[in-house]
Amino acid sequence: MRETRTLEFKESINSNSFLKTISAFANYSNGEIIFGICDDGTIKGIDNPIDACLNLENKINDSIKPIPSYTLDITKENTIVLKVFEGTFKPYLYKGKAYKRNDSSTIEVDRLELNRLVLEGLNQSYEEQESTQQDLTFQTLEDELSKKLDVEHINTDILRTLGLIKNGKYNNAAALIADSNHYKGIDVIRFGANINEIMDREILDH
Repeated sequence: MRETRTLEFKESINSNSFLKTISAFANYSNGEIIFGICDDGTIKGIDNPIDACLNLENKINDSIKPIPSYTLDITKENTIVLKVFEGTFKPYLYKGKAYKRNDSSTIEVDRLELNRLVLEGLNQSYEEQESTQQDLTFQTLEDELSKKLDVEHINTDILRTLGLIKNGKYNNAAALIADSNHYKGIDVIRFGANINEIMDREILDH
């Protein structure tokens, strides 16, 4: 057994580094932190696990804003399993910073990703925001739709159906696939069962 994107081991509760991982799990995906297990998987257990759970609960409630949803369970080996659930009121911050998992490590998110978390917490997305560019053309998109779906001409109704127009304005999704825009490129990913499983990926420059 080894640490993964959704599983972390802690030998003791003395270090507060686990709070960064709680932020990561609450921001992106459910995960578990098991206290009383060494990095190599050796089980040591926790002394006075009931008191330790109370200590962990106080640390989480005092340090993570907003407070995420989680559970604490004591196993027969006296390890403590902390389950953290992905939340809806993102971003979940530890000392004013948001974190994410990078394989088995926890890292701070960059400014762009933090902005995305803020929008997600507001039940919005970057793609849905009104684009600063409104003089967009879609000849390339029209050509591809003509080949695949026999669409003769793109009109406003089609663009609205594709989710490229909101409140009568082009959004950032429209700008991303327009004939010309100011973006450096698009990173296209096809996921599997979840965001941790990448089935296909293509990066299109300019």
